[in-house]
Amino acid sequence: MFFVILASGYIWSIIMVMIITVLVYREVIDIASAKGDLRWYKTMSWYYLIVTEYFLYGESIIYYFKEIVMVDAFLLPFTTHHRFISFTLYVIGFVFFVMNLKKGQYRQQMSQFGWTHMAIFLIVFQAHFIVDNILEGLIWFVMPAALVVCNDIFAYICGFFWGKTPLIQLSPKKTVEGFVGGLIFTLIFGFLITTALMRFDYIVCPVQDLGASAWSDISCEPKNPVFTAAAWRLPSLIRYVIKYLFLSDISEVYIAPIQLHTIVMACFASLIAPFGGFFASAVKRAFKIKDFGHSIPGHGGLTDRMDCQFLMGLFAFMYYHSFIKMYNVSVGTILALIINNLSSKEQLELLERLQTYLINQDHLASQIDSVISKAQNLLT
Repeated sequence: MFFVILASGYIWSIIMVMIITVLVYREVIDIASAKGDLRWYKTMSWYYLIVTEYFLYGESIIYYFKEIVMVDAFLLPFTTHHRFISFTLYVIGFVFFVMNLKKGQYRQQMSQFGWTHMAIFLIVFQAHFIVDNILEGLIWFVMPAALVVCNDIFAYICGFFWGKTPLIQLSPKKTVEGFVGGLIFTLIFGFLITTALMRFDYIVCPVQDLGASAWSDISCEPKNPVFTAAAWRLPSLIRYVIKYLFLSDISEVYIAPIQLHTIVMACFASLIAPFGGFFASAVKRAFKIKDFGHSIPGHGGLTDRMDCQFLMGLFAFMYYHSFIKMYNVSVGTILALIINNLSSKEQLELLERLQTYLINQDHLASQIDSVISKAQNLLT
């Protein structure tokens, strides 16, 4: 089902993540309500979820689709004042919570208020970065998720056959041997899956059309150079070992930078992401429950399967924006600057100067006449 949704289009992948987020959030909120469902607790929890989703997805839509939302007369006020609207909605919920505080229940109400905000931060916020990863290209969603799954599988297998040394008290079944074995196999798997995924434009291209699917004609030019293989000269020691073992003198190999970045992500998926699972184990022990839910027979709830994925998705987002993303000036960025910073008179002057420039470009003259006339009519 996951691969069918993935191939069906970007929008369906995003909806899948949103549905999983809501279901995980519900499981976590239900834990606190089981200890005493106070008046308005669930209503307030769902209200905060809606407000948070409005803020986060509004930010993403404005960032990734400026050229669409900034030119719509109806959406422009919501775009311009999005953060203030979100803040106002949050304050309304905060005031409502304070007004409903009752003597004798302060401690429990404050506890559930804090629990709601912890769930929003650790689930909703982190899950939203996974959606942003999809918008940057499906590979930044599929590859990190696959690394976590691979590490889970091989940590279990290696622990089952060779595990003897306990790793952490929170999860008695986790072993050092499983931890190390999971790391080794995840490094190998990460290199291989990236080599396969980087060949498909549908996977690597940033989203331009939310309705596109695996069967659409998708291309991105220029493609991020991180997906372009380049020659890497091998150190002398490695060349000597290869020559000794295989009787072949190989001086260089072709590797795409993404394959090296994947090694870093595989290390995080193996060494750090499991601590999301350890944290979830601590929560279950604190509330004396075996599983977060029963939505997956034999595995518990969705939270039991997604505890590492949220942390991994956040890391993938931070790593991509820090070391991989190309920050180019886009039409949407320039459009936002013009609309927000220039008066109507200055916008008309800019249009006239741009018109003069384009007219002087003989090779573009035939293409711009209709565009200019439409723009003039609209501005008039």
